Amino acid sequence: MSLGALALPAHAKLNLDLRIRGRRLRGRHELSTRFQAVSLHDLLMVERASESRLSGGLLERPEEDLVLRALHALESDVGRELPARFSLHKRIPAGSGLGGGSSDAAAALLAINRLYDLRLGSTALQRIAVSVGADVAFFVQGGAARAGGVGERLEPVQPAVGCFALAWPGYGVSTAAVYETWEEVGGDGENELCRAALTVEPRLAAFAEELGPGWQMTGSGSAFFALAADLAKARRLLERLRCWTAVAVPVAAWGPD
Repeated sequence: MSLGALALPAHAKLNLDLRIRGRRLRGRHELSTRFQAVSLHDLLMVERASESRLSGGLLERPEEDLVLRALHALESDVGRELPARFSLHKRIPAGSGLGGGSSDAAAALLAINRLYDLRLGSTALQRIAVSVGADVAFFVQGGAARAGGVGERLEPVQPAVGCFALAWPGYGVSTAAVYETWEEVGGDGENELCRAALTVEPRLAAFAEELGPGWQMTGSGSAFFALAADLAKARRLLERLRCWTAVAVPVAAWGPD
């Protein structure tokens, strides 16, 4: 039975490690990374409509938003129009490396699949997700996973134990600029994009120094995270910071099945 409307959380992710394995045609980089979803999330509200539109997105041209891109990819795959009205409440900062746009796109795929009773399984949805953008396939699966390629090869892994403290400096970093700079400066450590991000946005170096040891950048930046044993200890890590902060706990796997 198809539904008329629903609301889905679009969870943020952390890259617990990140290695660059090479570059494919069309500029997409092959990665090896361990994803961990956390409880910080956007909220995507979706209802069937006579025509598709989005409110609450962050882009000046809504047709470029990943939510609508996901809808159009799904329509192309099933060979029919699936008009829907999307309302997006953003809580994940843009340009933070927390995957908000990709998660919103995955939530759109899951929502339309349910609203129109398409009965597509996770394999089909992940195949469509890869065409939409990096990381989208992971958010269809959720939980924790080791990812390879450009994000299309996913292997579920045990989730992290404990809670994460998240720290964001109040500004984003261009993912494209970070990858372009990585080609010049390379990288090392747990996140091989960190050196490039600090080069693109010099303010991040001071931010990372303020955070101190035990903190790690996620994705292409600009957010950092630290693992703590429990929520109280995660909050104590944040007490001295002068920045936008949030505390998030790992969440269980979710998916379309």
